[in-house]
Amino acid sequence: MKTFSIAIHGGAGTLVKGMMTPELEAQYKAALKGALDAGYYLLENGGTALDAVEASVKVLEDSPLFNAGKGSVFTATESHEMDASIMDGKTLNAGAVSLITGIKNPVCLARDVMEKSEHVFLAGEGAMQFAKELNYKLEDASYFYDEFRHNQWLEIKDTDSFQLDHSTKKDSKFGTVGAVACDQEGNIAAATSTGGMTNKKWGRVGDSPMIGAGNYANNKTCAISCTGSGEFFIRGVVAYDVACLMEHKGMSVKEASEEVINKRILEIGGDGGLIAVDAKGNIAMPFNTEGMYRGQKSSIGIDEVSIYG
Repeated sequence: MKTFSIAIHGGAGTLVKGMMTPELEAQYKAALKGALDAGYYLLENGGTALDAVEASVKVLEDSPLFNAGKGSVFTATESHEMDASIMDGKTLNAGAVSLITGIKNPVCLARDVMEKSEHVFLAGEGAMQFAKELNYKLEDASYFYDEFRHNQWLEIKDTDSFQLDHSTKKDSKFGTVGAVACDQEGNIAAATSTGGMTNKKWGRVGDSPMIGAGNYANNKTCAISCTGSGEFFIRGVVAYDVACLMEHKGMSVKEASEEVINKRILEIGGDGGLIAVDAKGNIAMPFNTEGMYRGQKSSIGIDEVSIYG
């Protein structure tokens, strides 16, 4: 049997150690472990990589600790605009949604775009119309309300500031979520979901829903989910860049991931990290921030969750 594995992240950048209490750290690690185990359980029982990444991301979206789904940050208008994407490395099919509100699990809508529409990317009102046609339940705004997130927003509302969850400007650092997996058939997949940035304006979209920037999967190379300063990850086409280095330079998933995160993205001023897996189940999780909420589990005995470097 082939090696099967899964990796997840809950965002790059971390709460400064002084603010991270032992109780809070235990909550984060428990949430990461729950997401990791949900995806791994499917892989262990012969499930697909696609099902596994969706399952893991759903668990993270349902936790208020991460900036996705329930824990999404507030925009300049005190609302929530969520983005998500998913990609199947076997077929190169992909689905993505952006600027959606009221959807409990954006990753599920992204998968429905991939499987139930002729398109890859739906945004805003159109994406919401698509969700309604599929009878998605719209959650009340109170479902997404989190006091900590709201206080983050109150600090900078009515200003031109915006805040990436892991930015150095604040100690309040949380982020995007994602998962990558390799199943028993050697197929790989990736999924990413985010609530964007606090106090964002004008329908800003980051890298998370962009195929090739924040999310990518191709059985020939790797599956990638990114987290970090989205503007730079878009400019660097980060997820696809890793795959390109593997395909055209013959690098391993670890070498390619580290080249992009520790060199290429830094050269243009970006910070963050990514998780990656290849079709042999090898995992890489580089980051150039103080930490990255992350976990990995595989059939060769790896099973760990970590926060700091």
